[in-house]
Amino acid sequence: MIAARWSATVPMPSTEYSSAERQALLGIARASMAHGVAAGRPLPLDAEQLPDKLAAHRATFITLTRDGELRGCTGALDATRPLAVDVAESACRTALRDPRFAPVRQAELARIVIEVSVLSPLVDLPVRDQRDLYARLTPGVDGLVLRAGVHSATFLPKVWEHLGTPERFVGELKRKAGLPQDFWSAAVRLYRYRTESFAEAAT
Repeated sequence: MIAARWSATVPMPSTEYSSAERQALLGIARASMAHGVAAGRPLPLDAEQLPDKLAAHRATFITLTRDGELRGCTGALDATRPLAVDVAESACRTALRDPRFAPVRQAELARIVIEVSVLSPLVDLPVRDQRDLYARLTPGVDGLVLRAGVHSATFLPKVWEHLGTPERFVGELKRKAGLPQDFWSAAVRLYRYRTESFAEAAT
């Protein structure tokens, strides 16, 4: 496996992955990002050769920063493929196809810091109203998916660093989904999840 330096970010409830497994996943993400920039496709991996923990199906998000600023963040909410393969796919997609940013260039690679977030399964979060939702969220810990008709969006738990209150977190999530910040409907569906996140050491 490819190794990479890492440093833990916001403390999360679980630490399922060892230091060596985290290093391996970060190394795969970096190799796939570089491969994507050069070849336009993710780093190919043989799932049958992966260790059990990296072969288990898990969903991931990849966050890229450059000089402390966001450079891309994409991923999956549903676990449909082996963890290492999902990391490779997400890293390439984030580098090349986050619609908010131009594709990463070769000259940028050394300045980019990679963070991997491994998601827990989504759990349905029924609430009576917005006040009930605010009360049931744990800042800094809960990720949230909001779906209302054709509108859908998610915030990873790390977004709490910038939106510290449940009111701001939910309001900005609705805005991300293309809804007014004061929108509410009985048709809203909410799902909670948590992440184990780890990043390369900033250079």
